[in-house]
Amino acid sequence: MLPMFSIVVNSQPCIALFSVPYRFIPRWTFVLGEPKILRMEAKAVSQDSPKLLDRMRAEIRLRHYSIRTEETYVDWARRFILHHDKRHPKEMGAEEVRDFLSHLATERNVSASTQNQAKSALLFLYREVLHIELPWLDEVIAAKAARRLPVVLTPTETRRLLNAMSGTMGLVASLLYGTGMRLLEGLRLRVKDVEFERREIIVREGKGNKDRVTVLPENLILPLKAHLEKVKALHERDLAAGFGEVYLPDALARKSPKAARTWGWQFVFPSAVRSVDPRSGIERRHHLYEASVQRAVREAARLAEIAKPVTPHILRHSFATHLLQSGYDIRTVQELLGHKDVQTTMIYTHVLNKGGKGVISPLDR
Repeated sequence: MLPMFSIVVNSQPCIALFSVPYRFIPRWTFVLGEPKILRMEAKAVSQDSPKLLDRMRAEIRLRHYSIRTEETYVDWARRFILHHDKRHPKEMGAEEVRDFLSHLATERNVSASTQNQAKSALLFLYREVLHIELPWLDEVIAAKAARRLPVVLTPTETRRLLNAMSGTMGLVASLLYGTGMRLLEGLRLRVKDVEFERREIIVREGKGNKDRVTVLPENLILPLKAHLEKVKALHERDLAAGFGEVYLPDALARKSPKAARTWGWQFVFPSAVRSVDPRSGIERRHHLYEASVQRAVREAARLAEIAKPVTPHILRHSFATHLLQSGYDIRTVQELLGHKDVQTTMIYTHVLNKGGKGVISPLDR
């Protein structure tokens, strides 16, 4: 533990320059009291906490979890520690875990899925990072997730939404609706995985790290080819500037060092600016930021005067529903969506009959 100390300046205003380790910066507290008095205190900080979160990141990367899972799990571990006044997880047990999960449900009003996500993060922390097998952790009751019917746009609403969008965002939205891909699946799409002649798209490393094949809409072939011409010109400019590399999955970058600069591995929807990879520190061009697409879809829904809450994922729901309404069998839709269990796809059958399960209300008689 670092010793507590304080610095009090009781004179004319002045500037003090000093150096502290970066990991201690968030722990400093600045209090402005009386005029011309600056009181600064450094609280005692356990050196285990930064190391613990670093170890957690290392274990997550060892298992090839996505960077989003890494950020989420580390954030839940940090919240758990801060909720219990920065106590080390080794000093806590079932009571503290239950208290934290109850706090999320009763005071934070989080959804059941969010509460279960926090539990999964704590399970990983204790089992994989601290190597502590705690039988009681399995007995912590998981919140029961409610089964909700998905929000689905009608064909008319979908048309109005897509007509309100243009440019790259409009192309992304049209592709999501025309293929049934999830947002990140569409943004992570590589040039090599678009098969124009066979009219299909290969979705790599989808949910559950599974590959699948989905349909490429014929109406998007020409717009997509025109878009790729612009992307290729951008890639050639990056190469001329000494860049042009793209993120490659797993150890492919070491096996094929030149693959990162090839045209086939480039993202179909690259970002307008280059950025630094948070893990490797390499500057390169990543794909579009998903929040940009989400904002564009919300704005288009407002312009189209659609009262339903519209997100990019609703286009996937609408894709599945409209295919079933067109007479395609549910197994085909299951394969296109990449669902492991047909029961997951069955949720879209609620709209197959017009009205409430095809029943005619007595009021209409």
